[in-house]
Amino acid sequence: MYTSAVVIAAVGVTYAAVPMYRAFCSATGYSGTPMTDASKYGPERLVPLEGAKRIKVHFNADTSGVLPWSFTPQQKFVLVKPGESALAFYTAKNRSEEDIIGIATYNVTPGQIAPYFAKVECFCFEEQKLRAGEEVDMPLLFFIDKDFAEDPSTRDIDDVVLSYTFFKARRNEYGQLEPDAEQSVVQTSLGFQDFPIAEKKPE
Repeated sequence: MYTSAVVIAAVGVTYAAVPMYRAFCSATGYSGTPMTDASKYGPERLVPLEGAKRIKVHFNADTSGVLPWSFTPQQKFVLVKPGESALAFYTAKNRSEEDIIGIATYNVTPGQIAPYFAKVECFCFEEQKLRAGEEVDMPLLFFIDKDFAEDPSTRDIDDVVLSYTFFKARRNEYGQLEPDAEQSVVQTSLGFQDFPIAEKKPE
């Protein structure tokens, strides 16, 4: 029951405190959110694990209905060994006649791999401003930690899907950027669709 309460609280503050939510999920790999703090991994961790199988990482891209951008991965998948860094690219283009700021959410499935999926460089949760008609390449540098191969819950995983969803950005009451969409839609893009949403406290 206590765990459920923590989950509900975490989901409830997603809109009110995006940076806090981002830090929580990125630090723990919670709810399929890949690790983004690679500082804890020393150079010895970034060496391909000998004899390990290669994992097929698929890339998915979506945009919200109100964002007039095209957003696609430049590659369908890459094959990586635990400990091996990989570079991938997405392409985004603003198809409108006005400058627009976008913000991306992400998750990885199956969820068991999230604590081992570390992103060294990523465009997620950062402001991405595209001028009218502008097209840009967005790099993603990541690796799967070696401990992945020792975890009984991940040993049978051969395929992983990394999904991004771009939303039009807006500023909330705290002046922070957040996705301009219904909370349930954002919640689904983050992998929280199976959890209830806590109501905001009245001001």
